[in-house]
Amino acid sequence: MNAHSTGSVMKRRELLAWLGFAACGMPRPSWAGGAPALMLANVYRPGVPLADYWLSEKYDGLRGFWDGQRLITRGGEVIVAPAWFTAGWPTQPMDGELWMGRGLFEEALSTVRQQTPDDDKWRRIRFMVFDLPAHPGPFTERIQTCQQLVRQIDQPWVQAVRQERVASHADLMARLDRMVKAGGEGLMLHRGDSLYRAVRSDDLLKVKTHEDAEARVLQHLPGQGRHAGRMGALLVEAADGVRVRLGTGFTDAQREHPPAVGALVTYRFRGLNESGVPRFASFVRVLDERLR
Repeated sequence: MNAHSTGSVMKRRELLAWLGFAACGMPRPSWAGGAPALMLANVYRPGVPLADYWLSEKYDGLRGFWDGQRLITRGGEVIVAPAWFTAGWPTQPMDGELWMGRGLFEEALSTVRQQTPDDDKWRRIRFMVFDLPAHPGPFTERIQTCQQLVRQIDQPWVQAVRQERVASHADLMARLDRMVKAGGEGLMLHRGDSLYRAVRSDDLLKVKTHEDAEARVLQHLPGQGRHAGRMGALLVEAADGVRVRLGTGFTDAQREHPPAVGALVTYRFRGLNESGVPRFASFVRVLDERLR
């Protein structure tokens, strides 16, 4: 198939996708400028009917959205990738993760945020495609279309996320344990009969050994003992007003130069106490709000 034919096929598919959304009465997704309307995940809990879901790895990268012309962040910022990275990509939108490998989030973040792209570093980035927002069919159909689309793109740095079935909660927990021991962040569950909806729902679930949350830095609390003379903890506040003290998870360099007051940070925790405050809260990283 020549380039002209491929382009025509992609345009026809995109048109059919738009018609499909209109035919089923769904609002047309918005990604023409500004923050894209993305599907968001809830947290997995035992009792979910796992037979209804597909399972994949949860990649610890940066959410990347291809709107058919530009690669943008969850917050709507244009990602300045090398021209070759997106050359020949289709007009059909793709939802995915810009990923450098397990345990390499900070290096991936540093690479993606640069306004002058570093070719050598970008050649280590992969775009892991996990969904097609404009496709009108259920996720099980979208998996097949996504795999076909990635084969047509035919670039080693563009990969379709592997999807498989999971038999039971015990099987899921065993897989999660193996994933974490291998350096992975966790797993994702995606309901097979779900349409792409730009809301947070049980159609998409994250499976992790801990929970994550975001909060604003309110105050640097002084350290004691070996941390005397530098930051001992951060007092942070979540969007719902809950305040949390983060005293672990920091490097010595971060204690010497802590996240600025007002910065948005991610922390992890294990459940809530009776007052609704996160238990065993630990600092993870500062968020670059332009790349959310």
